[in-house]
Amino acid sequence: MDLLTELTERRVFAIIRADGPERALDCVRTLIAAGVTALEVSLTTPDAVEVIARARSESGPAVLIGAGTVLTAHQAESVAAAGAAFAVTPALTKGAHRSVELGVPLVCGALTPTEVVAALECGAAAVKVFPAGVHGPGYFRELLAPLPTAPLVAVGGVDAARAPEYLAAGARAVGVGSPLLGEAGTGGPQEALAARARDLLAAVRPTGPLAGPAVPGPASATGVDR
Repeated sequence: MDLLTELTERRVFAIIRADGPERALDCVRTLIAAGVTALEVSLTTPDAVEVIARARSESGPAVLIGAGTVLTAHQAESVAAAGAAFAVTPALTKGAHRSVELGVPLVCGALTPTEVVAALECGAAAVKVFPAGVHGPGYFRELLAPLPTAPLVAVGGVDAARAPEYLAAGARAVGVGSPLLGEAGTGGPQEALAARARDLLAAVRPTGPLAGPAVPGPASATGVDR
């Protein structure tokens, strides 16, 4: 599975944080039913590994269930065993390195150009620019000037209104957490979550060729084969 291609085509992935496993699964089911087919379950959710395993068993092969906030090597091993389709980290963590070793596609957190290059040299399939909202879409254009093939995704402070701006600035996809989840992860109505998901998907739906640079070949943004 080519994660970068999948994220580029889907344009959005949901980030799920909940106060318990059943509520997290409810959010997963609601989002899939609404049409969101790439989802990250944060390990800050109680029993998140169980949630990932159950979500994988319930969903079809077209749905990507990933693990987020992967900090340690043990966490990387646990989510790999649970069948996570990808791992997401907030930075270049031990969990990032272990995910690559295990062959789990990695979305590695970074902010600066140095961190972006380090993430790619580690073997990341894509780089999560976080927190994207601190610098805005213009920051992506600045990063892509010296690193034009860097596979960036925007996470943090991204909502349905701003998601198209990040895509137009060159982000391959956007990851949306609290602006999408709202209170659904802590008991809020699932119907409202479904409505927000539909609005988000409508906002990122392409009306022409995808914005941003073409998907790179096997060479990284540094010009060094990974």
